[in-house]
Amino acid sequence: MDYLSHNVSENLKKIRKAKGMSLDQVSEQTGVSKSMLAQIERGTANPSLGVLGKITSGLRIEFQRLIDPPRMDYSLVTPEETVPTKELEGQYKVWTCFPYQDSQSVEVYRIDIEPGGCYLSGSHGEKTREYLTVTEGILTVECHDHVQKICEGQIYKFETDQPHVYRNQGTEKVCCVCFFLDYTRII
Repeated sequence: MDYLSHNVSENLKKIRKAKGMSLDQVSEQTGVSKSMLAQIERGTANPSLGVLGKITSGLRIEFQRLIDPPRMDYSLVTPEETVPTKELEGQYKVWTCFPYQDSQSVEVYRIDIEPGGCYLSGSHGEKTREYLTVTEGILTVECHDHVQKICEGQIYKFETDQPHVYRNQGTEKVCCVCFFLDYTRII
C-alpha cells in the first residue's frame, strides 16, 4: 500500500470513529457503498478522486484531512533494526529516525562513527539549527570555523546553514542523536 492510500485508510477510520458512525451511516451520508468504504479503511482499495470527494462532502471535512499523514500519538524507532539512510563501510552509519513531514519543523537522526571515521554533512539550509547529544564516546564537530569536542552525556547546539564535519578521533565507536530544527517553518 502506498503512503497516500495508507493515509486515507487511517484517517477515514479515525474520522468515522471520532464521529461515532458505523460504515452503514457513512455510506448513507456519503453515497459511497459500505463495501467500498470497508476496502478503503482496510487499504485494499484505490479510491478515485470522485469517491474521495463524496466522502469529504458527506462527512463535511476538508479534503486535506483525508490525505495528510495520520497523527501519531507515539512511535518507537530502533535504528539497528532498520536500514541506514547513509552508510560508508568502516566510517559511519546514519539513520533518519523521524524525517521532516509536512508542517513539522524537526528531524531526528542517529549517527554512529567508527574510530578514526569522519562524516561530512552538507548545509541543511538557511535558518537550520542542530541539537546534538553524544550517547557513546567523544565526538568532534567542525562548523563555522569552530571545532567543538562533545563528550558522552553532553549536548551541543550549532547553526547548520553550512557544511559541517563529524569526527571520531578516539579508539571507540561514537554514537550521537541529532535533532535538526528548521526554523524557517516556525510561524
